[in-house]
Amino acid sequence: MRHIPALLLGLALLAPATALANYWVYCDRGRIAVEGRDPDQMRIARGTSFCQMGPQMSTRSDAENFARRNFGGVGGSCSCR
Repeated sequence: MRHIPALLLGLALLAPATALANYWVYCDRGRIAVEGRDPDQMRIARGTSFCQMGPQMSTRSDAENFARRNFGGVGGSCSCR
C-alpha cells in the first residue's frame, strides 16, 4: 500500500511532460523524419540540411501518420527544393 502514493506521484509528474510533447515532419538529408525537435533546435543540430514538411503535431503517431499519408512514410525519400 505504501507504494501506491509514490506511483501516483510519479505518474502525475510525468503527465505534464507528455502533454507538452510536440512533433514535426521534416525532410532531413533527403529522407522523411519525425522529430521532437522544433525548427530552431533542428537548425542548431542540422544546419540547413533539412526543411519542415508539415505542421506541428501533438503526438508522434499523428506525425508518423501524416508522413505516411503525404510522403510515403518515415524514411521515404524527399527533397527540400
